[in-house]
Amino acid sequence: MKRIGFLSFGHWQAAPGSQTRTAADALVQSIELAEAAEEIGLDGAYFRVHHYARQLASPFPLLAAVGARTRRIEIGTGVIDMRYENPLAMAENAAAADLISAGRLQLGVSRGSPEPALRGSETFGYVPAEGETDADVARRHAQVFRAAIAGQPIARALGSNGQPTAPVLAIQPQSPGLSDRIWWGAGTRATAEWTAAQGMNLMSSTLLTEDTGVPFDQLQAEQIALFRSAWTEAGWERTPRVSVSRSVLPVTTDLDRRYFGNGGGDRDQVGLLDGALSRFGRSYTGDPERIAEELSQDAAVRAADTLLLTIPNQLGVEFNARLLQTVAEHIAPALGWQSAAAAV
Repeated sequence: MKRIGFLSFGHWQAAPGSQTRTAADALVQSIELAEAAEEIGLDGAYFRVHHYARQLASPFPLLAAVGARTRRIEIGTGVIDMRYENPLAMAENAAAADLISAGRLQLGVSRGSPEPALRGSETFGYVPAEGETDADVARRHAQVFRAAIAGQPIARALGSNGQPTAPVLAIQPQSPGLSDRIWWGAGTRATAEWTAAQGMNLMSSTLLTEDTGVPFDQLQAEQIALFRSAWTEAGWERTPRVSVSRSVLPVTTDLDRRYFGNGGGDRDQVGLLDGALSRFGRSYTGDPERIAEELSQDAAVRAADTLLLTIPNQLGVEFNARLLQTVAEHIAPALGWQSAAAAV
């Protein structure tokens, strides 16, 4: 395991016990937790994007702010729902945020997850064409976005003769290297192979929208193996990156026990999601030493190069910084991880 970061869903709610009661709390605390994670020595601060919900929805102001307040840590998303995005505006915003952070953006994009809004992306003005699915819209937007950040000419200019030229104008600004730092959130093995064929990194979460009866970590490890095989077959020169997400909740204090119990007994779950049989990964809760042993046996964690820890962000910055510190000191070394702070 080369890199470990956190993934925040950015929930806020004025509920009893919540330390994140408003949208302002969610945004400011996200920045503060990224700063704390960098000080601890973790490698990444990632944020989920979800519309029409009390969660983080507009990533680029947040990513730019985190980039301005940190100097080393990777800053990413997991994931941006491309159905909602104007790909050219997104290209401008992404390049600007990447330049502010000196090239530290790692953007996870995809079709997105189930949402509370009925055809929510259509309210943003993005209606699928006849015969086009939501997944088709997301992939089409991603294609345009990736072409734009790669510097492909998009717009025509007005020539000296008063006639329009061929497309010669690229989106500005451009941020060199950003094209290699785009990830696709894949929920199936087939989508992982498609991701490799497109030359994007693979982002796999605690949910797969298929089930073959094998444990989640084994199914996810198979997904990763298929991705890497397809990447080699496509002939890409660079080495791709692969991330997996896990819910890791070490219990070391009475407060931890009050929130999470003593852990143990967590298992995969299988259920229907958007009409498809899906497998949900287990949580790792309890004694840090036991979690370290169990995670070291997780086939997908062993296969990936990046582990994203989903955090209970509504418990506040202090609680989550302590959680991440415990992982860094007592769990991550068993996975072969070394603190980035120690290398500075």
